[in-house]
Amino acid sequence: MTLLERSSILGAMNRLTAERRTAVIQALVEGNSIRATCRMTGAAKGTVLTLLAEIGAACAKLHDERVRGIRAKRVQCDELWSFCYAKELWSFCYAKERNVREGMTGAGDLWTWVGLDADSKLAIAWRVGDRGLDTALPFKDLASRLANRVQLTTDGHHVYLLAVRDAFGWEGVDYSMLVKGYTAERMGGARYSPARCIGATRSPMMGKPDMAFICTSHVERQNLTVRMQMRRFTRLTNAFSKKADNHIHAVALHFVHYNFCRVHQTLTKKAKGIHRTPAMAAGLTDRVWTVSDIVALLDSNVAKSN
Repeated sequence: MTLLERSSILGAMNRLTAERRTAVIQALVEGNSIRATCRMTGAAKGTVLTLLAEIGAACAKLHDERVRGIRAKRVQCDELWSFCYAKELWSFCYAKERNVREGMTGAGDLWTWVGLDADSKLAIAWRVGDRGLDTALPFKDLASRLANRVQLTTDGHHVYLLAVRDAFGWEGVDYSMLVKGYTAERMGGARYSPARCIGATRSPMMGKPDMAFICTSHVERQNLTVRMQMRRFTRLTNAFSKKADNHIHAVALHFVHYNFCRVHQTLTKKAKGIHRTPAMAAGLTDRVWTVSDIVALLDSNVAKSN
């Protein structure tokens, strides 16, 4: 027996079964941390992280291939903050941007930009990076996935106007900004309570946006779903991302599960009780996917590569 044949046999022996892979992914998409997933499924930490990387890459490929030609009317965009931790000489920890020293790499703030269809609730595009113009938001990707002109709403972040113009062209989209104002004090006086919103300013930026539909509430609600369903986005915990690559893979897994597997209550109500996912509402599939369908992407990708 050659060394290559022996390695192949050992790799097959150590590979998780489809049932255990499904259990691991199910635990992750339900908001459990990596270590909690290990305790629940009996899988090693390295195995869980390897599976996350493989399934994240498969989900990104699926989204790139399937989420095309979207006929949306109203699209809302927002950015969601998180951070990545790193160690230097196994002693000093760096996480949030203000604590990152000059020359440090692999640590600091991570922003997830999301473009959401307000009607189907489909996450059309996303991108993980910094909060500057170089990240280019998901707008070029977003524009390539749309089949028609849309009304687009963002918050007042200064890079949006340049990014939208670069992706859609001037007057190529009905674009507006919604800027909300907040009180300086926290609600109830608690340290971690949110500030109270005291008003909002709606500003048309290009095209002819309908003032009645200048809104970012749907994508802001999606931000809550992200924080609820991905442990690494939970505030005030030590479950934050330790590697940016793992963070990107987790985001891809979340949005494919959200689009294809997660039944949306509002969409189900509109369909008179028939379970509907954002992908079904957008016409990308005719059924509710399961986690097993996502896990099967690994085997299908291996078969295609062979």
